[in-house]
Amino acid sequence: MSDSAAPEQTADTPPPSPFHRLEDFVALPRLGGLALSPDGSRLVTSVATLDAEGKKWQSALWEIDPTGQRDARRLTRGAAGESAPLFTPDGDLLFTSPRPDPDAKDSGEPKGSLWSLPADGGEARLVLQRPSGISAVVVARDTGEVAVVASTMPGAADAEADEQRRTARKDAGVSAVLHESYPVRFWDHDLGPAVPHVFWIGRLPAEATPGGPAATPTWRDLTPDAGPPLGAGEDVALSPDGRFLARSEDVPDGPAGRRSRLVLTEVASGETRVLLDDPLADVYAPSFSPDSARVVCVSESQSTFAEPPDYTLLVVEVATAEARELTAGFDRWPSAPQFSADGGSVFFLADDDGRHALFRVGLDGGSPVRLTDQGAYSDLQVARDGSALYALRSGYDTPPVPVRLDPQATGQDPSPLHNPGTIDSFPGTLRELDATAADGSRVQSWLVLPEGAGPQTPAPLVLWIHGGPLMSWNSWSWRWTPWVLAARGYAVLLPNPGLSQGFGQDFVRRGWGAWGAEPYTDLMSAVDAAVALPEIDETRTAAMGGSFGGYMANWVATQTDRFAAIVTHASLWHLDSFSGTTDSAFYWEREFGNPLTEPKRYEQNSPHRYADAIRTPMLVIHGDKDYRVPIGEGLRLWYDLQKRGVPSRFLYFPDENHWVLTPGNAAVWYETVLAFLAEHVLGEEWRRPELL
Repeated sequence: MSDSAAPEQTADTPPPSPFHRLEDFVALPRLGGLALSPDGSRLVTSVATLDAEGKKWQSALWEIDPTGQRDARRLTRGAAGESAPLFTPDGDLLFTSPRPDPDAKDSGEPKGSLWSLPADGGEARLVLQRPSGISAVVVARDTGEVAVVASTMPGAADAEADEQRRTARKDAGVSAVLHESYPVRFWDHDLGPAVPHVFWIGRLPAEATPGGPAATPTWRDLTPDAGPPLGAGEDVALSPDGRFLARSEDVPDGPAGRRSRLVLTEVASGETRVLLDDPLADVYAPSFSPDSARVVCVSESQSTFAEPPDYTLLVVEVATAEARELTAGFDRWPSAPQFSADGGSVFFLADDDGRHALFRVGLDGGSPVRLTDQGAYSDLQVARDGSALYALRSGYDTPPVPVRLDPQATGQDPSPLHNPGTIDSFPGTLRELDATAADGSRVQSWLVLPEGAGPQTPAPLVLWIHGGPLMSWNSWSWRWTPWVLAARGYAVLLPNPGLSQGFGQDFVRRGWGAWGAEPYTDLMSAVDAAVALPEIDETRTAAMGGSFGGYMANWVATQTDRFAAIVTHASLWHLDSFSGTTDSAFYWEREFGNPLTEPKRYEQNSPHRYADAIRTPMLVIHGDKDYRVPIGEGLRLWYDLQKRGVPSRFLYFPDENHWVLTPGNAAVWYETVLAFLAEHVLGEEWRRPELL
């Protein structure tokens, strides 16, 4: 595989960082997920690396020392990979894996099954399996009882009936699905005919004694009425005492619309009741208090034509369903709430000023307190004795790595615990850059400068526009890694324009329903501030983005010719067409309205209406399995560019979705982008990637 823009390397001179060669970058270990043992002595994460053939990423479980003294050690080495770790109260480590059943003569196609690795060591054993696989697992932290989520065919009373129905469809050569309600697909997969159900397992079966019969677990369906299109969902939580299961339930909301409410199932009886139902909000992400008496959850107000969504946390009493707001007046969007060890406060995460910070708020009221300074946090784990918190921290200075936090201290920026994913060498420096928008608003950006950039050797600039649109640049992304470009000498600007979250509700409102207004002018203000720096060459610039960032890249192409090249990935081009073919059309119509009765926003903000103005060479990238921004958007854009004679290329992935998930395609993605930028920004001869 060639890499035309990379510096020359010899076998005796290794590259200065793993970003200088795409094969080194693609092979970097990638951490995801975190689990803390009940006694706080073990921390486990999943680490994805390339398989032996280099064709896919394969995950394994690694143990991290919570004290930061010992090196990380690998726990599993299954050929099929392992993920989703969690602990039982006894300290056994559960995980899901498509490993074959070692005791079955013919285990058939691999499915996601549940395995247990004993606390005292030894071999992992298969504890649960389902013909359709297991997609989610929850454990009652005090009792060790288990509930799982598994996809089930309509009308199937048990696993045997489920398998019979699947086999009958396969044998008959039937792949069709009859839909009777919206939606019909989600992100990259079709919905139906099977849908998720939640099953109660109780205590996991003990390991069989030598020569004795294997214990058979009992599967009891807690959601027998789960039906299309989304079934029972996978957003579930089990109370510590094992008495209750809380879950976010999808329900109809007007013609073709959906919203979510919170329901509670009493495990013993199977009786389900509504815990929280707000016709003007989606309610999700439930988490129980240590005493099982309360649930904390996220409430997201439904957006409207006039207003963007807003978020808050609610605490709900299990016995009475009485709810109260926990973060009233907090001008950020809280997510992923969890109770503290003593149940007296709640920890949560929220975007804040270009960071994804950790906060604490007391149940007795008061303003949330921000505990972290730099970085973006995820996968929060609360030690049961209240002594510590653990999380994955990332940022543009680090991919996700495990850290230990103090539950009370503020302004924390912890060092990573020993792990296999830390990167020590980066080809440049990171700084924060502010710009002033036309209306006086502050526009925050991250700026990556390559090594050697200075007044005498200014670097070409790439404007990288984030997706969403309701998100912000604040954390590491393997899909959008600025250091790959920095290793080739580019400076990379990552701005947070209007519509970006983490800067207050008014900042989101500035771009609501007006994507081509403040979001665009904010981006140009950020670029103006960057090119004013002596380290930047304002004569050599490009713009790129994906999803909403791809929309903005398209919009930029119709509004200015200041850039030498534009890369647009999974982008929106024809808003009217997009709004009816995306997987959740009702969501987008809340902002832009019905295109037949309220066409103004579509007409004002759809880039395709201004295609005649495009002069900038464009690279169009799209995956055929992208259901969020369907392939028709990329095909229409490509045709509109070609028939106008705009210099353009189309990188098409028949089997990728909104992202690009396989190692080979990810490397080709970067290779093509780099070649396109080298041609139009650096003035080099076009070098077609060898494998294309």
